[in-house]
Amino acid sequence: MAKTLKRAAAFSALAKALSASNRGGPSLGRRIGAIPRMMSASARGQYDGGLRLALMAAATAYVVSPVDAVPEMFFWVFGLVDDAVVVTWLAGTVLSETERFLEWEQAGKPLVVK
Repeated sequence: MAKTLKRAAAFSALAKALSASNRGGPSLGRRIGAIPRMMSASARGQYDGGLRLALMAAATAYVVSPVDAVPEMFFWVFGLVDDAVVVTWLAGTVLSETERFLEWEQAGKPLVVK
């Protein structure tokens, strides 16, 4: 149940983020430009996105790695479906996390309490 909710939230975030630029939300270029700053702020412990960044990196590594070719060699439909799910989750997560980061920056970058 929790995995289904997380997946639904990622798809919802993707749809929201893609339509946000039409409603005055951050542009895709601004979101992509925020990624290095988000990584830097997370590495310094100022922003609490470290775990989400690690999950995004793992998803990217899975999609581009040779390990991902195994399901496609034997079960090509499953291999394509798992890629589609991972890429869709990744896109939604990147878009929602960059929007969250940009809001955090705009709010004055409050320190993360550990």
